[in-house]
Amino acid sequence: MPAEKILRVEIPPRLKGGRLDKALAELCPQHSRGTLQRWLADGRVRCGGAVAGRRFAVHGGEAVVIRMPQARPLEWRAQAMELGIVFADADLVVVNKPPGLVVHPGAGNPDGTLVNGLLHFDPALAALPRAGIVHRLDKDTSGLLAVARTEAARLHLNRQLKQRSAKRAYDVLVSGAVIAGGEVDAPIGRHPTLRLRMAVTGRGRPALTRYRVAARYRAYTLLRAELATGRTHQIRVHLAHAGFPVFGDPVYGRRKSMPPGASEKLRGQLRAFRRQALHACELALVHPASGEVMQWRAPPPADLAGLLAALADDARGG
Repeated sequence: MPAEKILRVEIPPRLKGGRLDKALAELCPQHSRGTLQRWLADGRVRCGGAVAGRRFAVHGGEAVVIRMPQARPLEWRAQAMELGIVFADADLVVVNKPPGLVVHPGAGNPDGTLVNGLLHFDPALAALPRAGIVHRLDKDTSGLLAVARTEAARLHLNRQLKQRSAKRAYDVLVSGAVIAGGEVDAPIGRHPTLRLRMAVTGRGRPALTRYRVAARYRAYTLLRAELATGRTHQIRVHLAHAGFPVFGDPVYGRRKSMPPGASEKLRGQLRAFRRQALHACELALVHPASGEVMQWRAPPPADLAGLLAALADDARGG
């Protein structure tokens, strides 16, 4: 087994009087502050020859030695599958996830997930947290997902998400007639009694969703929603809170409505659509290595595209 890796840095005089964890966050940008603080808590950091904690005050000129633990490869196994890759280079992969595909292995889904496919595509992803995936999509949500291929790229993308500079837009079909665009600015946290659900709650974390009307149908509206934050189930929770839940949502949705006089074809398609009608259609970010602003778009998958076409025909009286 390879020996522990040793990282050595020196505290510059300009950081005199500051805390060691903050100094290391500046001197070691290739590692997250959380990782550095964990190493400090585990006694893996010596400053000036002594084991030092996160609040250790530095004086400038000290030699810092960090014993970095060996990365443990994930036990998830690689599996060949069609990933829907729309972009790939040495730092970044962008995939167009189909509906029904689970992102990470877990209880009830030990394999056959996006991560299993990514590990087949690039085994080195096993050394990265969450196999390099920096944001997630629910199983039944389709669309664009970014994956970092290096730790530096992962930290860069995470910073973009925290600073809200990465753009994520969604096509979302909702129940009801939405009059105009707007936003939902409401904190999201665990439901107080239904622990598998999220809810708008004063104890939650800040969350902001913006939306505009893209198309109107009878009994339904197609919205283009943009995330300013990335809370679990954010769009689904926010739009349900606003009174127009995502169509087909089994958790936060409402009973399916049939437009008066709808054709049997439309009725059949509405009944047959058994997932939330939510698709990550646009992703824009700064490339973590080149600094180039990059943007990708993905059309709705066949099931959602067919439903939207049927609703458009119905709205035209077809």
